[in-house]
Amino acid sequence: MSPNPQTGPAPSQRRVMTALLLPLFASLMSISSVMVALPAIEEGLRASSSDLQWVLSGYALAFGIGLVPAGRAGDLWGRRRMFLAGVAVFGLTSLIAAFSLSPQMLNVMRILMGLGSSMLVPQIIGMIQRLFTGSARGRAYGLMSTVIGLAVALGPLIAGVLIDFAPADFGWRMVFLVNVPVVGIGLLAAFLWLPAPHDDDAPAALPPGSPRGLRRLDPVGVVLLAAAIVMVMLPFIQFQNLLGLVLGLAGVGLLMLWLVWEKRLGERDVEAPMVNLRLFALPSYTWNSAVLILYFAGMPAIWAIVAIYVQQGLGEGAFIAGLVTLPSAVMVTLLASQVGKRVEHSGPAMLVVGTVAAVASMLALAAATALMDTDYGSLWWIALALGLNGFSQALIIPSAQTLSMQDVPENMAGAAGGVAQTAQRVVTAIGIAMVTAIYFLVAGEGGHQAGMQIGSLVLAGIMVFSVLAAIGAARRAKSTSL
Repeated sequence: MSPNPQTGPAPSQRRVMTALLLPLFASLMSISSVMVALPAIEEGLRASSSDLQWVLSGYALAFGIGLVPAGRAGDLWGRRRMFLAGVAVFGLTSLIAAFSLSPQMLNVMRILMGLGSSMLVPQIIGMIQRLFTGSARGRAYGLMSTVIGLAVALGPLIAGVLIDFAPADFGWRMVFLVNVPVVGIGLLAAFLWLPAPHDDDAPAALPPGSPRGLRRLDPVGVVLLAAAIVMVMLPFIQFQNLLGLVLGLAGVGLLMLWLVWEKRLGERDVEAPMVNLRLFALPSYTWNSAVLILYFAGMPAIWAIVAIYVQQGLGEGAFIAGLVTLPSAVMVTLLASQVGKRVEHSGPAMLVVGTVAAVASMLALAAATALMDTDYGSLWWIALALGLNGFSQALIIPSAQTLSMQDVPENMAGAAGGVAQTAQRVVTAIGIAMVTAIYFLVAGEGGHQAGMQIGSLVLAGIMVFSVLAAIGAARRAKSTSL
């Protein structure tokens, strides 16, 4: 599958990327589209605020729990079959979610949708790492980033159109139902175009004494990590009290115990642990993953508070709440794949520029919101600020994703992708819970405009840390190239 640098990816590479990215689009669109659909779900199912919190967070929780073991399973037993299974689970549960009869039924389906997503996402990273090299790999990650940006940015717009123009009590159901044809086409493409298991991930012969069967998945490590993730995330989903603090601290303790377990297991047999901790000795992986984690700790929350502000603060419909995000999607579409082509030569610099632009976009959003009660106020200013956000995203995600994986051995690619994606999903859930809580706290005292301004400034503060990490990654890359 070696690409021709003059003509771009070979047709087989385009087919592979189509098969991989259609389900990815649906799985990530399900995060941002539901944010716009929450008021309609509340009315249609008579859901409580706690129910609605779980509609958002249950998906993120299940997604976070499953990523690392699913990535490891793909490394061990074949990424293609794990990808196909994940796509099938996600599509089926999306279909059932669309016909939910109660909030409880919807939340169970959302959890299962999250598990399906967790099965498919690490395999995409692993297969790109396996099937693409050099500049072709950068382009592949650029396309992946384009799809991520489009899914997150177009999700609110698609949901808004469906909710505002579909019959009453059916619009929010369409938000889940729209996943089904996308996933169906993706599943068919995957069957036809993804390499057969023996061409993709045939496992190497095991040395004598190595664990076999399910023991190769490191079940103790799976349980420890899953329990740690649940306990860390629950305080931000359900228990905002002393019990939540205790659970969170216990979760951090379990995470430390998991690291000790993985280290000792790896010392006995390098093939035994779910995650080989040598990953974290790779500076390119650690630094660039840190940039992504810090970025996802804040930025996804912007879609939640913008949707709330436009609908509840300005009284606009779901369609307008989605339309205001369109400039971000346009910027990602125009730039992300082009960025991917240039990562090999300019990745660290683009990462620094992108993170600085992320800070600037949040400051611009705070300023645009401040203008809303003046003669100069307009939703166009908010849309422009979100367009700058799309510019930053187009620089950050393909650059950091490609650079983080450049030194990762192929046989660890799925687990490496799972670790990074797990951290991103966990901090995304925490960031959304924290920023929306700040928004409502401020809005309760000073109105939605104040809530939006403070929320934007909080996100700008979080993004400053991503700038520092990007500078560290760039310096490290410069020192290793000398």
